[in-house]
Order: sequence, then structure tokens, then C-alpha cells
Amino acid sequence: MSKPKPIEYADAPAEVKAVFDDIKTSRNLQDVNNFWKYLANDPKTLKRTWESVKEVMAPGALDPVVKEMVYLAVSVTNNCGYCIASHSAAAAKAGMTQEQFGELMAVVGMANETNRLVNGYRVPIDPAFEK
Repeated sequence: MSKPKPIEYADAPAEVKAVFDDIKTSRNLQDVNNFWKYLANDPKTLKRTWESVKEVMAPGALDPVVKEMVYLAVSVTNNCGYCIASHSAAAAKAGMTQEQFGELMAVVGMANETNRLVNGYRVPIDPAFEK
């Protein structure tokens, strides 16, 4: 199987153009990111993923900057370079400061270290945490 190629707007079928148009309108963009262009190889996945992202990242009980910082933290832990770049930019646009980024990276690093220690030592969960 050959490596997928990005689907550009001009070459996209109508169902993909509709999703691209919604992304551009929702995010006030001239063009969609590469992520969406590659997902457009499967229009059903493109549409489903965009609808989910729109719902999950919409304003809610968590501030937009918090949502982006959580997304960034998970992306760092999962080692997704593309997502780290994308959500670092989105978090900064939403108001994340350099100081907040530094603290976030410290928490991510600490959580990963202590998670591995707990798993390695097979530490049982304290009854107080089970409530």
C-alpha cells in the first residue's frame, strides 16, 4: 500500500469540501491543517473526527486554554510531534503563558515518572482512594 497523500480542497469531493468549509469557518482559517487533509482520504473518518473535536473542544466547564493544555499534555505523553506543535500553538493562542507551559511540562514529566514507578512496584490502590 502506498503512503496516503493530503487531499487539497480543489481536488476534494463535495463531502470533504463541506467538512473543510466548516473547519475553516469555525476556526476562521484560510486553509485546513495537514491533519484534516490526510484524514480526508477517508471522508467518514474526517467528518466523525471533526464533529467529535468540535464537540469536545467547544466552550464548557473547562476554559479553552485548559482544554488545550490537557490536549498538549496528552500529546507530549503520547509523543505526537504534530499534536504537540498544533496544540502548543492553540494553547498559546488561548492564553497559555511560557510560565504555564513550563509548569505543565514539569507536571507531565512528574506524572510519567511516578506512573512508571507505581506500575513497576505494582503499588496497590489505597482504600481511601477507592471511594
